[in-house]
Amino acid sequence: MIDLDELQKNAIKYKPSFKAWYKKNKKKLEKMDAEVQTLHEEVMSQIDCLSCAGCCKGLGPAVYDKDIERIAKTLRLKPSEVVDQYLKIDEDGDYVFQSIPCPFLMSDNYCSIYEARPKACREYPHTDRKRFYQIYNLTVKNTETCPVAFQVMKKLINT
Repeated sequence: MIDLDELQKNAIKYKPSFKAWYKKNKKKLEKMDAEVQTLHEEVMSQIDCLSCAGCCKGLGPAVYDKDIERIAKTLRLKPSEVVDQYLKIDEDGDYVFQSIPCPFLMSDNYCSIYEARPKACREYPHTDRKRFYQIYNLTVKNTETCPVAFQVMKKLINT
């Protein structure tokens, strides 16, 4: 199992290094998608997300209409019932889960609606995304909850 408290401590310790690297390499980062993608694949092959589930335990993803429809179909509910039972509107006006950890996270860290999970969950930790430089600061934030994001960032600043 991954120690999420230890991960957060390490991420906070490295945060100034991540920020300093960005200032120094901002222009270069725009052309580094392939390198970041390679780092993502390398790290994903070494870390089992089910040993962590830090994202499901500590983050509230935005849930969009298509996500609600997919979840409703899987749960055999009406979309309005999914909204009423599981969602609330956050300060940004987005739907998010009413509770954290995620209400669909099971005790073995599996997701009970895995095939219907929200887009934000499908794409997390976003370290394989094109134009990675656009979400660099979000990735730095995600290092506190995701060992993949942390390791990708650590390897990136040490290349």
